[in-house]
Amino acid sequence: MTSAPEHSVIPEPAAPAANPFPAWFQAEQAAALADYEATPAPTRRDESWRFASLKALDLSAFVPAPPVASEGRLITASTGLGGDAAARLVFGNDTLLHRDAPALPPGVLVKPLAEAARENEALVREFFMAQPVELGSHKYAQLHRARLGGAGVLVHVPKNVEVALPIELFHWVEGENSSVFPHTLIVLGENAKVTVVDHFRSADGARAFACGINDFHLARGAQLTYVAVQDWSRDTLAFHLNSTVVGRDAQATALLMNFGGGHVRGESLSRLVEPGARSVMLSLNPLDGTRHLDQRTLQDHVATDTFSDLLYRNSLDDRSQVIFAGLIRPGVGAARTDGYQKMENLMLSEDAVAHAMPGLEILTDDVRCTHGATSGGVSADELFYMQARGIPENQGRRLIVAGFFRSLLDRIENDSLREKLGALVASRLEVIR
Repeated sequence: MTSAPEHSVIPEPAAPAANPFPAWFQAEQAAALADYEATPAPTRRDESWRFASLKALDLSAFVPAPPVASEGRLITASTGLGGDAAARLVFGNDTLLHRDAPALPPGVLVKPLAEAARENEALVREFFMAQPVELGSHKYAQLHRARLGGAGVLVHVPKNVEVALPIELFHWVEGENSSVFPHTLIVLGENAKVTVVDHFRSADGARAFACGINDFHLARGAQLTYVAVQDWSRDTLAFHLNSTVVGRDAQATALLMNFGGGHVRGESLSRLVEPGARSVMLSLNPLDGTRHLDQRTLQDHVATDTFSDLLYRNSLDDRSQVIFAGLIRPGVGAARTDGYQKMENLMLSEDAVAHAMPGLEILTDDVRCTHGATSGGVSADELFYMQARGIPENQGRRLIVAGFFRSLLDRIENDSLREKLGALVASRLEVIR
C-alpha cells in the first residue's frame, strides 16, 4: 500500500504575531490541528485519491510565510482584470496589505475574516466551513482551519442588494517554501447579486505551498458569479477546496482558471438544497511542462427540481497530466433533477496524460442526468486549412486552443467580464508552440 509521505504540520512562526481571531475561533483552530494530526494521510486504497501523485503531498520543507519584502510592488501589481471594482483587498503572505471599497452599496460587507469573526460573530459561526469536506481532502481542510491567519475574507451581500461592479481579491505568496492559507467566505441574502474575482499569484516565482478554501452560501433568488484565476509559481503545491450551497431559485456560476501551480488539487462540491436551485461549474486549464492538475467534483442534488451543469476543459502539452473524477448525485426524494457533466481534453502532446472518471449515483426516480469525457488532438485538417491561408502552424495551434476555450467562456453572462477573461486566456496561450 502506497501512502502520502509522513510529515509534521507546518510549524508556527518562530516569533508568532498575535492571533487575530477571537478566543472562540482559536479554540476551533486548536481542535482542527488535533484532527489534522490524527487523520491518516491518503493512500492509494482511497478512491478519492485514485491516480493521484501522493509523493507530491510531502509538506516537510514548507515554513510559515514571513512578512513580504515588496509590499508596495504587490499593491501596484494587483490590477486584476482592469477596469473599476466595487472593492479590492490585497494580501501578501497572509497579511492584509491594502483595502479599498469605492463602490460598495450600503450594507455590503467586504472585510478580513478575522475582523468579521469579532464584529459579525453570528454570521461567521453559521457559515464558515459549515459543509463537510467530502471529496478526499478533509485532512488538509483541517490544516487550513488550524493555520488560517490574516488572509481570510468575508463577502456578505444583504437581501435585495446588487453589487454592480466586481469585487476583486488578491492573494500573493513570496519567499522560498512559504505557506499561505487564503479563504473566501461569500454569503448572499435573498435576491442578492454579486461578482467576485479571486486572484492567486506568486510574487517571485519561488516554490510555495497554498492551502485555500472558499465557502459560498446563496439564499433564495441570489445570484453569484465567482471567478478564480490561479497563477501560483510552476513549482507550487496547492489545494483549492470549495463548497457551494444554493437555495431556492438561486444560481451559482463558478469559473476556475488554472494557469500556474506544479501540483494542484481542486475539489468542488455544489449542493442544491431547495427547489429551483441552479449551479454552473466551469474550469479552464491550459497545462504544459510537468504540471499536474487533480480535480474532484460533486453535484449534490438534495431537493426536487434542481439543475446543475459542469463543463471542464483542459489543453495538455509536454508531459502535463490531468485527473478528473466527478459525480452527479440526485438524492432520495430529489425528483426532476436535471444534471449534466462533461470533461474535455485537447491533447497537444503524445506524452501528456488525462484520466477521466465521470460518474452518476442516482438515488431517486424521474431524473435526467448525463455525463461524459472526451480526449482528442488538434485536427490536421484544421491546421492545413490555416497554413493554406498563410497562418503559421504554431499560431494556428494557438487559435485552435483559444477557440476550444472560448466556447466555455461564453457561459459567462456578463459581457464585459467575458471579454476580459477571453483576453487573459489569449495572453496565456502565447507559450503554445
